[in-house]
Amino acid sequence: MFKHLLLPTDGSPSSNDAVMKGIQLAKSAQARVTGIYVMPEFHVLTYRTEMLEDTKQEFAADCRVHARQYLILIQEAASQAGVTCDTVSVTSDHPFEAIIKTADEKGCDLIVMASHGRRGVRALLLGSETHKVLTHSKIPVLVYH
Repeated sequence: MFKHLLLPTDGSPSSNDAVMKGIQLAKSAQARVTGIYVMPEFHVLTYRTEMLEDTKQEFAADCRVHARQYLILIQEAASQAGVTCDTVSVTSDHPFEAIIKTADEKGCDLIVMASHGRRGVRALLLGSETHKVLTHSKIPVLVYH
């Protein structure tokens, strides 16, 4: 059975639902979890309007706030379920690569993630991170819809 689950989050309701299911699975398997939030790189030319007004330092600080906010939800839910939990935030323009790399570095044997998160233009420009993880991961991926 699985012993260490990676739970990626982007803060979306779908992602939060997948995290909760991942924690339930970890509890039933007596496994531990690692939550991950991937922060975007700062770019001067971008489709993300919030970057156009921020300095690099302001943007980084804002990303860290979001990371803490999203990861604390995982920590609290895992704690309530009695599941051992670690969290990590990383910076990357390619979330799927950061998710796969973190799963490998942390020794995870399952990635549990939502079938979709971002919507609209962001999703169109980025493509499906879940699809990319499914395509490139060498460890199993459980997709929660």
